[in-house]
Amino acid sequence: MPGANHNAVYNSPIPHMRVSSSRSTRVGCLFALMLMRAPILLASDWLIPEQQLARKIVGATGPGAVALDVMNRSSLSHAEVEEIRRGLSAELGAVGVRLVNADQAAVTVRVTFSENLQNYVWVAEVRQGNNEASVVMVAIPRSSPANVEHSTAALTIHKTLLWMDEDRMLDVAFVTGSPQHMIVLETGSVELFKLQDGRWQHEGSLPVMHSHTRPRDLRGRLILRKDRLFDAYLPGVFCRSSTTAPLALTCYESDDPWPLGTEQSGLSAFFSPSRNFFTGVLSPGIEKQTTVKAFYTAAMLPRDKYKLWIFATVDGQVHLLDGISDQTPAKLNWGSDIASVRSGCGLGWQVLVTGNGESAAETVRAFEIADREPVAVSQPAEFNGSVTALWSDSDGTGAIAVSQNSETGRYEAYRLSIACGL
Repeated sequence: MPGANHNAVYNSPIPHMRVSSSRSTRVGCLFALMLMRAPILLASDWLIPEQQLARKIVGATGPGAVALDVMNRSSLSHAEVEEIRRGLSAELGAVGVRLVNADQAAVTVRVTFSENLQNYVWVAEVRQGNNEASVVMVAIPRSSPANVEHSTAALTIHKTLLWMDEDRMLDVAFVTGSPQHMIVLETGSVELFKLQDGRWQHEGSLPVMHSHTRPRDLRGRLILRKDRLFDAYLPGVFCRSSTTAPLALTCYESDDPWPLGTEQSGLSAFFSPSRNFFTGVLSPGIEKQTTVKAFYTAAMLPRDKYKLWIFATVDGQVHLLDGISDQTPAKLNWGSDIASVRSGCGLGWQVLVTGNGESAAETVRAFEIADREPVAVSQPAEFNGSVTALWSDSDGTGAIAVSQNSETGRYEAYRLSIACGL
């Protein structure tokens, strides 16, 4: 969390001041004793939760041979994790647990260090043979707000106008090659364009066939595929392009889940066929978390050993899921559209977020999330009207934003990218 920087200030030595050798010796000894004692004091901070978790684990496993695996999903340093691992191992040994390799154990225990804004949360998943795993946990209040170093680099959001249309645009996708092609998903068709002489030339139109009543605030998503050109998702409708020329589009009623985030995210969610939001049911889930509150959009931020997912839920809150915990930061005043971008700047990934509608002009701003605390890292990019769609593009290096111009009423599609520095 952001906090004031405290710089050490040293007084200049007083001229001709003398310190007796006996006193300086005593001070030196006391200082040395404090340095020797410091690691012991630090280690004792974790002693009680180590004992608590060890007792809960042995309550689930009983004494015997156990394989222990530890994963860190918190802001604890590597040194702290190793210190806690050693302490927990010692406490397990004290209550009759013998730690062995996985191939020698009938019981495996996976301990995950997670956290929220108030507590460290240690979760132990105990699995015996083919039986369903049991879970035990302890929570350790933070003695003070986490000291997290945030990126101080100011980032810039670049807007590139792609296309304007009288009809509502739901999503846009690019097909790399020479020449480059652009696919535009509209309410009743998929429009195809080719870049020629620096301008987009219309190549064709593929109708999106449907038979049921659509929601008033229609949404849709384009996904590029390797075995065919693209798939299109609309509420209650799924369309896929043909694999060979001439290009055709086959649509049918479907409740298949929509892919979330970028191609690498590996997560989908079910979209309500009669509304404008996702139901909250995930496929296949974020590890064992398979549901979240109903949400409008989601974004993924990769971490070293897991993925942090951010959901903008229909109740105006933001939820952070990591496979273990579901955290809700304090009121952020975010809008309902978010998308992640891999820029290589700052922490590497950012989340683009629409405004909450309090200002006259719609805005999109970049945030970074360290220690589960979103921090704004760019100035707002302004639009001449409301943003009606915001999706990460296929490779994650940018996002597609669609807005409706408040003066002309036309829809405008932009590609948003993030540049390092101003």
